[in-house]
Amino acid sequence: MNARATFARMEESTKEDWALIVPEVMHAAKGLPDRVMAHLQLLENDYGGFPIDRYSHSLQTATLALADGRDDEYVVCALLHDIGDTLGSYNHPDIAAAILKPFVSEANLWMVQNHGIFQGYNFFHHIGLNRDMRDMFKGHAHYAQTEEFIALYDNQAFDPALEILPISTFEPMLRRLMAAPKNSVYKAAMDDAQAARA
Repeated sequence: MNARATFARMEESTKEDWALIVPEVMHAAKGLPDRVMAHLQLLENDYGGFPIDRYSHSLQTATLALADGRDDEYVVCALLHDIGDTLGSYNHPDIAAAILKPFVSEANLWMVQNHGIFQGYNFFHHIGLNRDMRDMFKGHAHYAQTEEFIALYDNQAFDPALEILPISTFEPMLRRLMAAPKNSVYKAAMDDAQAARA
């Protein structure tokens, strides 16, 4: 077992304590892609009444985006857009957005965060909701991108007859994306720690 800090309250922590903690945090961060893929695989065999299971839907959404020439970041967003289905029964886009936030652009983050409302255009009227709920975002800078994501990829990815590439196709993209956060309150500290270890 590695050495551990001994403080009982965060305010009692010392620089020496954090010299023990930061490397552990960095080690855990390197395993993030593995944990994300393992969690995504929890969607396998979870049909929820849909024509294909949620895992296949995730892979098929990413397959369509990749085939259309989208960049790695966008494809990973397509892959993970519904990863929150297991933990966020009432707010699954928020879960996906929270996972992706440190690694993606504002546009892609907004797309993932709001895709549920935009997909609602295709079915909300069947469950007593307003299918035009997305209209509250009219004029937003990322409205068109999110509308396009639904139309071209998310909405099309419930078809058992369409190609579904395996997770191994997307794993290198996911690993590259999650290797270096772009947006995190901890980014500067982690960058300094990595530089010191190099």
